Amino acid sequence: MKFLLLRPGEEGRNTKHLVLSPLGLLYLGAVLEQEGHKVELLDYYAENISKEQLENSLMSSDAIGMTVYTEDCKPAADISRMIKDLDPDIPLIIGGPHCTFLQKRSLSDIPDADISVMGEGEHVILDLAQFLQGKKNLADIHGIYYRDNGSIVSGKPIQVIDNLDVLPFPARHLVEKYDYGTSTFGYTLKKKATSLITSKGCPFHCRFCTRYGNFIKDWGFRKRSAENVVNEIQEINGKYRSVAIVDDNFLADKKRAHRIFDMLLETDTNVEFLIQGARVDTADKELYMKMKKAGVRYIGFGIESGNQDVLDFYNKKITLQQIRKAVGLAREMDFFIGASFIFGAPIEAKKHVENTIKFACSLPLDRANFVPLIYRTGSSLWAEAVKNKKISPHQYDALAVLGHNLGNFTEEELIEYTTNAFKTFYFRPNYILGQIYRTLSRKDYSLLINGLKFFILFNKAREAGEEVIKSKNEF
Repeated sequence: MKFLLLRPGEEGRNTKHLVLSPLGLLYLGAVLEQEGHKVELLDYYAENISKEQLENSLMSSDAIGMTVYTEDCKPAADISRMIKDLDPDIPLIIGGPHCTFLQKRSLSDIPDADISVMGEGEHVILDLAQFLQGKKNLADIHGIYYRDNGSIVSGKPIQVIDNLDVLPFPARHLVEKYDYGTSTFGYTLKKKATSLITSKGCPFHCRFCTRYGNFIKDWGFRKRSAENVVNEIQEINGKYRSVAIVDDNFLADKKRAHRIFDMLLETDTNVEFLIQGARVDTADKELYMKMKKAGVRYIGFGIESGNQDVLDFYNKKITLQQIRKAVGLAREMDFFIGASFIFGAPIEAKKHVENTIKFACSLPLDRANFVPLIYRTGSSLWAEAVKNKKISPHQYDALAVLGHNLGNFTEEELIEYTTNAFKTFYFRPNYILGQIYRTLSRKDYSLLINGLKFFILFNKAREAGEEVIKSKNEF
């Protein structure tokens, strides 16, 4: 059989922002090819795909697999409708976070899909291939919902893959035509770039974080062995120059992290690594020195607030002192340092926001991202708000605003605070001079170019936000 795998996106999407390869689909492609099936992958995030291009791919395909994130639910539904208009009989399978968090409802959100897969799909897709070949019944397949005589029914309970080492490495050859890793602002990845995941889940329980573990029994923190991870890195060494590690919490097991970097230092590996998810309480000098020697260039921290009471409310289980230590150590290693901050916890007052901005500016960060708190499906905060009837269980997400009793600020205030945070952080003379110095010392002039692009985009976004607020006030 031939499977066409899709990552949906809006037609005409601007692809000039940071985007990485769709690892979930690449794992599915790998297991399918391992069983002798043919696979093609189209990525709407990386390419503006025309209806004619989609039709040509459909003509040679026996089934469609599509990954769906909640933010891409509408384009996924639109593409699904287009697929069925072109070929009403082709089986359309959807999976990904939206299908895991919304489960049965996902087939209502995307009415042209035939089957929805919850959780991990590597084993499920092979069972579905057997079903399509007439060798298996849908009712006997784990972790799916499907349509049956006008009703949406479930198969057997979800099964979690305990041993991640049994999975083949992602079929990256399926996306060799795409140029991943472009960015409007921030660290510029070397070409070619790819992504890598070494674990699933997270042992921590931050209240704002969407977690499969809140929906799937036995979905715990699972790790690939250090040997398995290093074997994959050796396989892609020479083909890719930048590797983004996209685990929820890559350094959670420090012993395993030491082992990975020890093994890398013993090999002739010539790639740079970007660690997207790192907790500040995992920082220690010996580990960071190994990371630097092994090629780590970027590290991103989830800091979230400059207030200890807000960190405690979010159940972050970190301290301001640990944040300062970790960021300072990362600067000592000359890593490019990114950090995320959130405004709008229901215990926050304006003073908390001001403290967070001041705290962010006191840290030697290269990049800071400020966002308002959103109660998202799959997070503990969302579940608590639903239980307390503050939001509907049918809402995907809800902004933490005063009007819904989810926070202490209006939407306009959250936009104002977020805008002010970006201005305060990025337009500081000390920050600009520091970035110029680090750009010269790193001999990476793309950062200044990307910085100028960011300021232009920031001003456009600010103007757009002001227009939205103005239009709301007119009604």
